[in-house]
Parts: sequence; structure tokens; C-alpha cells
Amino acid sequence: MRAFVFNVTIGDIKYRTRKSHRQYRQVARAESSAATAQRIVEAFAECALTQWLEDVTLAQVAALAGVTVRSVIRRFGGKEGLIAAFIEHLGPRIRVEFTGQPGNIEDAVERLVTIYERYGDGTIRNLAQESRVPALRPLLEFGRREHRQITSIQFAPWLDHLDDEERERALNALVIATDVYTWKLLRRDMGRSKSEVTEQLKRLIRAVLGEYAADRQREGD
Repeated sequence: MRAFVFNVTIGDIKYRTRKSHRQYRQVARAESSAATAQRIVEAFAECALTQWLEDVTLAQVAALAGVTVRSVIRRFGGKEGLIAAFIEHLGPRIRVEFTGQPGNIEDAVERLVTIYERYGDGTIRNLAQESRVPALRPLLEFGRREHRQITSIQFAPWLDHLDDEERERALNALVIATDVYTWKLLRRDMGRSKSEVTEQLKRLIRAVLGEYAADRQREGD
């Protein structure tokens, strides 16, 4: 029988064990750091959605996230850094919640109203501060771009057959029909229920889409 000799020393084993432990600690620290950053961003978002931005303090954010103010400053610098992190970390989540199956009006409106019920009042408050709080501008511009882009995706089956000028007009009308101010007018100013707002938005969207379908039909005649 042939013998096999493995040249492994105790030193090799100790070195590999130390290296493995070190790598594990590095991964664990990275994951813990990412989780902490996420908590801070979510804490900031919660504060910003319920208060005027100028009233939100880093102490509030830190307390809600379970960290120190120094940790918030070290990671994000201040409110501008927190806003940038909010866009980066939570923007995609809202995009997923907002985007439904293209061509499905019912699904699109249900998602839209759900988002506005959660974020609408905070969004209106942020828009009211836009002129005097420059730090908010990137967040609000991001929201406008996302709203327009998602609207163009949701209603692509109706928009894609239009020429460029018609498509732009139709998209503008759909953005207005689904804007947070339209939701506010119906839900807050007129006191309509969530279900009534949902049905009214569906009617507005169908009216816009029907108008452009009728225009195309008239052109064909």
C-alpha cells in the first residue's frame, strides 16, 4: 500500500485559522456598518416625513436610529448627506412599490394612492419648503424625474404609438392627473375617501387616454 504524506504544519493551521477569523470579522463589521447606516437613513426619512426639515435635528435622527449624533455626522455629515443617502438607499424601494404592470390602469392607480397615503403629506410639506431649503432640491428633483419616468412606463401601451409631440402632451397630462397635488386636492382639500380618490384618478387617466385615442381616430377618418 502506498503511503501519502501531507506536509501540513501546526503553524499553517494557526495562520489559516487566524486569517479566516479576520475575514469573518471584517465581513461582520461591514454588514453591521451597512445595517447601522440603513437605520440612520430610515430614521431620517421618518422624521422628514412628519416634520418640517428645518425642525428635524440630528439628535432626533440619532435617537430614533439608536446611535450617537457623532455616528450620524461621521457617516453622513449632516442633513444634505442624509438626503443624498435617502435618494440612494430608499429611492429604489419606492420605485419598486410605485411601478406596476404597464397598461394596467387599476394596478397603477392602486399603487399610486398607496404611495401617496404613506408619503403624500410629507411630500407636500417638502415641496412647500423648496424655495427656502436648497438642500431639499435634489430630493424633489429626483421625485419629479421618477414620477415622470414611471408614468411613461405605466402607460407605454397608449403612449408609444404617438408621435413625439403628441406623446409629450399626453405624458404631461398623465403626470398632472397623477401628481401628488391632485391627490391632495381630492383627499385633503375636498375630504374624499381613499376609495373615492382612487376611482376619480382612474376616471381622469381614462379621460386623458381616451382623448388621445379619439384624436387619432379623427385623424384616421
